[in-house]
Amino acid sequence: MTNPTALVTGASRGIGKGIVQSLAQKGYNIIAIARNPEGLRLLTEEIENNYHVQCFPFSLDIGNLGEQKQWFSTHFSKLPDIDILVNNAGIAPEKRMDILECSIESYDKVMDTNLKGVFFFTQKIAQQMITAVQKKDKGNYKPRIIFVTSISAITASPSRAEYCISKAGLSMTAQLYAVRLAEYNIPVFEIRPGIITTDMTEPVRSKYDALIQQGLLLQRRWGTPEDVANCVKSIVDGLFDYATGSIFEISGGFSVLRL
Repeated sequence: MTNPTALVTGASRGIGKGIVQSLAQKGYNIIAIARNPEGLRLLTEEIENNYHVQCFPFSLDIGNLGEQKQWFSTHFSKLPDIDILVNNAGIAPEKRMDILECSIESYDKVMDTNLKGVFFFTQKIAQQMITAVQKKDKGNYKPRIIFVTSISAITASPSRAEYCISKAGLSMTAQLYAVRLAEYNIPVFEIRPGIITTDMTEPVRSKYDALIQQGLLLQRRWGTPEDVANCVKSIVDGLFDYATGSIFEISGGFSVLRL
């Protein structure tokens, strides 16, 4: 295959799907990872029919390290070298609960998927990227890694503490990989989406509709998966290759301090 390859986790819906569509449009073959087999099937049909690139769908729970190990041992060696890794998979708590009532089960589930699973998944991909970079015949191979976190990495929401902690940890994970992979010229970036229209935010739509209209954001609208995908496109185009470790907040001006 002559096309470059992008691996996107959490690929079957929301932000992940928007990123997949954007990269496929740019001519990337896609390795799509998600937990929803039906969503992956529909995504594969769309990508291969509309963009004429290859899509390799895999149903995998990133938070299950046993599943991860099995996937790497069974499938990974058969796949092409990965040019772009987009760590997008993530879950919200099944039920928002006050930090004083947060359960161990909810904490572990969110942390396993949003942080621990992503950490070790990236470790394996990074090792493969290093090996490919070191091959003499890979002079044109310029891999990049992107972590999709959240404004919750720096914003305290006591009703979903486990989510905020997982995203704060993932933000540091991006920094750590940026430091470690710099010697191999593999840039690492973090994208922090704000309030984005997805099925994850649908249950709290009325809450955020009101906050946005009250001025929570400088740009008074919801963000879209396309807004995030546009940032990914700029990164994969190499426009920020001298900015490894950078954080891109796609939030409509959420974090601008005002008096």
